[in-house]
Amino acid sequence: MNISTHPLWLVGFRPFFSLACLSGLSLPVLWTLIFTGTLPAPTTSYSSIQWHAHEMFFGFGWAVLGGFLLTSTKNWVNQRGYHGNALILLVGAWLIERAGMWYEGALPPILFRISNNLFLVSIVVMIAWTLIRNHKDDSYRDNYLFLIILPLFIASKNLMLSADYFQIGWNMAIGLFRMAFLVMFERTLTQFMKGVFQVSILRDPRLDGPIKLLALSLVFVDLLPPWLGAAITLLLALLLIVRLVFWKPQLALRRLDIGIMYLGYLALVAQLLINVVSAFTDIAWVGTVSIHVFTFGVMGMVIPAMLIRISKGHTGRKVVFDGLDKWVLRIMILGFIARVIVPQFAPATYLHCIYLAAFCWFVCFSVLAWRYIPYLVQARVDGREH
Repeated sequence: MNISTHPLWLVGFRPFFSLACLSGLSLPVLWTLIFTGTLPAPTTSYSSIQWHAHEMFFGFGWAVLGGFLLTSTKNWVNQRGYHGNALILLVGAWLIERAGMWYEGALPPILFRISNNLFLVSIVVMIAWTLIRNHKDDSYRDNYLFLIILPLFIASKNLMLSADYFQIGWNMAIGLFRMAFLVMFERTLTQFMKGVFQVSILRDPRLDGPIKLLALSLVFVDLLPPWLGAAITLLLALLLIVRLVFWKPQLALRRLDIGIMYLGYLALVAQLLINVVSAFTDIAWVGTVSIHVFTFGVMGMVIPAMLIRISKGHTGRKVVFDGLDKWVLRIMILGFIARVIVPQFAPATYLHCIYLAAFCWFVCFSVLAWRYIPYLVQARVDGREH
């Protein structure tokens, strides 16, 4: 059997969601052990904090985003996404990047730069080419946004590994992922609320357009005057709150599988408001609250739900969240509470909260890996090829 025809390589979400599960269960635990001195940090020219931030965004985060985009483009432009040898090469490049990040100190600088950019440059070019080549068949008029934000991810990841520009790269990465989640919320929640509750939620270009324009400007927040960045941040948060009122949260929160998407939306708003408060006050938050409200509250709570939904639906199974699926989501909610909320009221428990939060990630993604990687490496159960 030709390995490129194995079910794992038929659609982009299969290998990359597998990698997302494996990196999701391992990277936070590994960082916790490094943070507490249990394990030595990798010997690199950048700090262990830079390593951690980079790996969560461009290791774990891009395993998810890459799998999502490689799969979604099939529906967006009515063309089968990359598969077979193309996926094998992308996965190989992703693995090379992980090894390069750990052993950077032992690599010649040019070799490290190649290993560190090969995956992201390749997948960005491939996705952008798909959207450009098939733009006439594109069912979403705002997909041009991906042609803007995807190349910026490359700039962001390289800035994050610079001692002088780490903060700029960090905020760019948050801004770019924020953009991706906002687009995903608009498209998926419209479908979910219609399919589950038979209701339509507000979609008005006069509101959606400014929201995405403001979010795009915040990708460059460190280049703006502080007052302007804070004003844009506050305006974006207010518009998102206004829209949420018309998205029927009172219905969505009745079901955990839909409600957790709304909790992720609320976490995105909360992170914006925290940034505004921090800009005008000297509140001493415990821990890096803003970043972890986003990484735990948005990425941590939304991504497991999306992995479950896509892994079931796109392998021919009925999209129903069973008891264990719901417990996985509850565990991640517990991790968010432990990492972000509890330390603000009990600072002395901070280290214990970090342990608990890392354990929640480990349990959540271990269960997802155990349950869904077998789905991802098998043929569809409904007899369709992909």
